[in-house]
Amino acid sequence: MDVHVTTSTVRGTTRAPPSKSYTHRALLAAGYSDGATVRSPLVSADTKATARAVTAFGGAVEPEAGAETDTDDADALVVDGFGGRPAVPDDVIDCANSGTTMRLVTAAAALADGTTVLTGDGSLRSRPQGPLLEALADLGVRAESTRGNGQAPLVVSGPLAGGEVAIPGDVSSQYVTALLMAGAVTDEGVEVDLTTPLKSAPYVDITLELLADFGIEATPVDDGGDALDGAAGAAGFVVDGGQSYAPADGSYTVPGDFSSISYLVAAGAVAAEPGEPVRIEGAVPSAQGDSAIVEIAERMGAEIEWDREVGVITVRRSELSGVEVDVGDTPDLLPTIAALGAVADGDTTITNCEHVRYKETDRVSAMAEELAKMGAETTEEPDTLTVHGSESDLRGATVDGRADHRIVMSLAVAALVAEGTTTIHGGEHVDVSFPNFFDAMADLGMAVERDGAGE
Repeated sequence: MDVHVTTSTVRGTTRAPPSKSYTHRALLAAGYSDGATVRSPLVSADTKATARAVTAFGGAVEPEAGAETDTDDADALVVDGFGGRPAVPDDVIDCANSGTTMRLVTAAAALADGTTVLTGDGSLRSRPQGPLLEALADLGVRAESTRGNGQAPLVVSGPLAGGEVAIPGDVSSQYVTALLMAGAVTDEGVEVDLTTPLKSAPYVDITLELLADFGIEATPVDDGGDALDGAAGAAGFVVDGGQSYAPADGSYTVPGDFSSISYLVAAGAVAAEPGEPVRIEGAVPSAQGDSAIVEIAERMGAEIEWDREVGVITVRRSELSGVEVDVGDTPDLLPTIAALGAVADGDTTITNCEHVRYKETDRVSAMAEELAKMGAETTEEPDTLTVHGSESDLRGATVDGRADHRIVMSLAVAALVAEGTTTIHGGEHVDVSFPNFFDAMADLGMAVERDGAGE
């Protein structure tokens, strides 16, 4: 689907969608339980893949009785869990485009007493899974790539008993999350030793927070084996076996998603109507590292107020200046920061971003190349992206969203202030994390048309 965004201003109130990261983990955690209700879930293409996996393992995911009957609109999902012991699926598990699903579910599959096959779309089949496969193999599980290249399709044969394993921390924090979630229901538990420093530590903090809410104890440790308060700087993690997933009162509520909030913050900072701010509801503090977008935008000069108690962010259009941002812990913010940098004065330098090349697409090159089509000047290095805002003059162009939801939404933000109309190929991919993104932006005042969308 092509989306056409014309220069426009925005104002008014909108609500952040629920967190994709928390929803994935909550659905699988509920699957590991004897049953639980996940409230305020994000129902998107990616999280549906995780729900399908829970069902494939012998569970079930349905809208709460008396609520919306359509899962797509459900305010709560009732999960009939498989009690920590997934059944062998009757068919191949299709993870579609969801890397989080594949990694978390691969470890879950290792618990089944038999063989599970996992695959996904072309993009997902190009993403690295090798370190997780090697870790599971070291724990005594058959875990292989059918093509022998560390990429899906994957074949996993259990059951996993637990044990100690070493894994790199700088490829994907999801490997750690997968092992901790599965390790809690093994007989022996799992001890994870990191061979390289952990990147994206806040995402592991999300996991630790959610596990605690489901009654699971998992502990980050330092080089000496002493417990730490959070994942940052951890040398490894320990999770005892024989634990049971059971949230308080049998339910868990998903918080708002700060990765998605980042586009709304950016839109307000670059295109809010003078004197008319953008208000974003649902911005409740949590372990999400991407809440750093508030501090990053403030450093760039954005006028922002965040009422943490009520969960509301107010942002006004501001004169922005370039800054340096390390995204080692917040890789999903790179596209948003790049879009802001194209509007700001001076250089915006995004560092420690090599791991951002291994997402749905190479997001470093994607943003450099697509923003260039709109008139932005950039310099790309293996681990750094610099956007030269003072040398950039954004104008409407035809750009490619690269089948990546975050690229599409970030380009849409830049299109708000580009002269003329920008056409973005692949607009439908926002369904992955923010299905109503363009509806929400249109309500705020974005001049947007969608081919084939009845507008």
